[in-house]
Amino acid sequence: MLDHCPGAANLRTPTLAIKKCPQCGEEVELFSNDILVKCSNCGFVVYNDTISCVQWCKYAKECVGEETYNKIMAQKKQV
Repeated sequence: MLDHCPGAANLRTPTLAIKKCPQCGEEVELFSNDILVKCSNCGFVVYNDTISCVQWCKYAKECVGEETYNKIMAQKKQV
């Protein structure tokens, strides 16, 4: 087994994406380890386009760490 899963690299070291809110056009900062964020201007929920391996991989907690794992799973429950 690898030391780290290459698919989880953006979760351990999050990357930032700037998206436009589809409701009002405001720029929204969405990190790769976020499932969703609310637009600061209108409150519209903007979702991350990627499905994280954390949601299905049995090694996820070990791979990304307990804190990141718990954050992603808590956000998933909101959806």
